[in-house]
Amino acid sequence: MKKFLISLLMLSAAAASCSRNNPFLEEWNTPYGIPPFDEIQLSDYIPAVTAGIEQQKQELDAILTNPDAPTFENTVAAYEYSGEILTKVSLVLFNLQETEGNEEMDKVVEEATALMTAHEDEMSMNKAFFERVKAVYDADQSGLTREQQMVLKNLYESFTRSGVALDEASQERLKEINQKIAAAQQKFGTNLLAENNAFKETFGVPVSAYPAEMTGCEDRDRREAMFKAYSSRGNNGNEYDNKALCLEILKLRAEKARMLGFDTFAAYQLDNKMARNPQTVDSFLGQIMGPAARKAVEEIADMQEIMDEDIAAGKLAEGSRIQPWDWFYYAEKVRQRKYALDEELTKPYFKMENVRHGVFAAAEKIYGVKVEPLSDVPVYNEAVDAFKVTDADGSLLGIFMTDYFPRDSKRGGAWMTNFRDQYIDAQGNDIRPIIINVGNMSAPKDSLPALFTIDEVETVFHEFGHALHGLVTKCTYPSVSGTSVARDFVETFSQFNENWAFQPEILAEYAKHYQTGETIPDTLVAKILKAEKFNQGFMTSELCAASILDMKWHELTEEELARMSEGDQAANVAAFEAKVCQEMGLPEQIIPRYRTTYFNHIFNSGYSAGYYSYLWAEVLDKDAFEYFRQQGIYNPEVARSFRENLMERGGSEEPMVLYVRFRGSEPDPGALLRARGL
Repeated sequence: MKKFLISLLMLSAAAASCSRNNPFLEEWNTPYGIPPFDEIQLSDYIPAVTAGIEQQKQELDAILTNPDAPTFENTVAAYEYSGEILTKVSLVLFNLQETEGNEEMDKVVEEATALMTAHEDEMSMNKAFFERVKAVYDADQSGLTREQQMVLKNLYESFTRSGVALDEASQERLKEINQKIAAAQQKFGTNLLAENNAFKETFGVPVSAYPAEMTGCEDRDRREAMFKAYSSRGNNGNEYDNKALCLEILKLRAEKARMLGFDTFAAYQLDNKMARNPQTVDSFLGQIMGPAARKAVEEIADMQEIMDEDIAAGKLAEGSRIQPWDWFYYAEKVRQRKYALDEELTKPYFKMENVRHGVFAAAEKIYGVKVEPLSDVPVYNEAVDAFKVTDADGSLLGIFMTDYFPRDSKRGGAWMTNFRDQYIDAQGNDIRPIIINVGNMSAPKDSLPALFTIDEVETVFHEFGHALHGLVTKCTYPSVSGTSVARDFVETFSQFNENWAFQPEILAEYAKHYQTGETIPDTLVAKILKAEKFNQGFMTSELCAASILDMKWHELTEEELARMSEGDQAANVAAFEAKVCQEMGLPEQIIPRYRTTYFNHIFNSGYSAGYYSYLWAEVLDKDAFEYFRQQGIYNPEVARSFRENLMERGGSEEPMVLYVRFRGSEPDPGALLRARGL
């Protein structure tokens, strides 16, 4: 291995005109092993990807030529620890493309994606490798730990789900499909970023500020124009139109599923998730959509009353009715009237730095986790802050970073990701993770600091819930550590952490007025808590509608998608979306949280046929929080059990087994409806 790395370094130096070494082909002598962002150049990525692929090929060859009988250690564990260079470069490249993207970076990512997709296909369709894994899988597993059994199971199933049993011609077609999907997904994301930037140029605010802008905008014509621009992103018939790409991705996914023995891509995706099949998901979502839509109708009536007052005052034309572009504006008026809660009164108490302190304080109060700022460490942008996270005994849990504010190079939304995973290396060292939370929250403006809305406060707690899941993990193998769990389980921990955002004891820690330092008044806290279930008909309906739309697209067969791709694709996409919304009973004043052409979660991320997982995981999260309330909300034994039985275990056991160990029973589905007031 050392000789191979030395030769790679020599090749890298030559490729760089003998002037510098490629940082990805060297040990990172930086504090805590943080990537040396200031040393990395765009020209480093492809040589590093190429070197990483070659390294892993040689490591696989060593596994295959091992004369000893296949065992977990010489086959499965050896593969787990392979591909070090490729892992390093991919975690940096794809994370920075999401936050520091530009045309040059997009071209690098496109080339790297093609190389890595081909390499992954070659690995996952290697019959000789599969035979060694299968031999271990078919042998007596009683001598393996439960984590090893899960790693083995996942690897075995990854082969069967990747086409290892297909004939050579079918494998070549599947490789072609995977390449096309990867390229189309990348193009989808690039188009959406361009559309988001065009929206900002037109209206002067980023897409992330859309809800806040609509809430405070009295000009109904501007609200209508903003709504139509927002909801038609990727659907404007220009060079950034995503309709054809969506249909291409869906067709290719359906073909892939059919080749692997599944009727639809949804069936393929759910086969190894908690839900197991589309029918279970459809039934689950149907049980939520009905109560949510009925509640939304009540909310529409409340808003119409206030709109009628504006009509009577001559502010609006006779016969005006609530439209989709009116929802945020009139919902805020209802909230102020019903709960006397005005976000202009709460935002001064939610300065970004204070909210972040509150997130850290909650983690310490509940789990004993401590967070302290780091200086003089590498970061990829001056807006990024770094922190050291330790356990109650002082041991290092990991490095945490935040990147909260929007910029043109960053995609929309908020997310958590890793620059390094946690695992125990071959020498027995506990490699701790490097994790970042990225967002597009309200930035400092004029002379004001960054003051967050209530939703943004919840988002910060949400994403730190993911970070905690990754930071406290105690696993041996990288493929199951931290957030490497089933897609419909992973949101449990982020959504659970939201529950602490507005607990009075936690608020007292961080909700301080940015000018006076005054703690948020009890009267304002009471209003926030009273309004917790406000507008849940709308919020649940739009979320559930997006989940259903995702499922219905991926429940289409290859033949159905082929017909839809013929003729007027724009009309076909619009008609399908309208039909799905009508059948689910979505009120016409609400659109899905994401419409097809800007649904990045399912067309350029890992949530295809999986967006339902937010609601699915919320059942677990709300059931768990009910248990906390029953046992004492700050009961240290309950918190310890939640951490040890769930958060630390990653994907080392089946999700429901872990949950039952904590709770003593499976979750009550009604917990979600109770929490949302439905």
